[in-house]
Amino acid sequence: MARSKSNASDPFSAALRLLTRRDRSEAELHQKLHQFGFSLEAIDETVTKCREYGYLDDERYALNRARSLMSSGRGVGRKVRQDLYQRGLCENIVDKTLNALEEELSPARILEQQLARRFPDFNYANADQRERRRVVGYFQRRGFALDQIFAVLKP
Repeated sequence: MARSKSNASDPFSAALRLLTRRDRSEAELHQKLHQFGFSLEAIDETVTKCREYGYLDDERYALNRARSLMSSGRGVGRKVRQDLYQRGLCENIVDKTLNALEEELSPARILEQQLARRFPDFNYANADQRERRRVVGYFQRRGFALDQIFAVLKP
């Protein structure tokens, strides 16, 4: 059975339904409402109204999204930056968010936790080249810099 994109007659109702499911950036909400077929003028008014009511806050969204990615080990640094840009957040908000979280969530500590959880028996000195590449690649794909990775893997 095909699901209707939206049965709301006004964009504000549709926006409220979208925002009760999960927090979104202004750009994401704008895009979703556009997909539902609302006019650009109505979408702009709705986004402004949601921002005024405090339902929409890009800085709060960026901080929560980045904190979630970093604390779960799904990304740090450039990976988080890229994710936030893809969600339509401006460079100023992204920089501010990453600077704020740098103090709270240390990439080295996150890397150590992920290493212990994901690769509990890994020993860099005893591992063969293939295993080393696999572990280093795993952390690089999550945004860790090589110097951070080797600082933790080769104490």
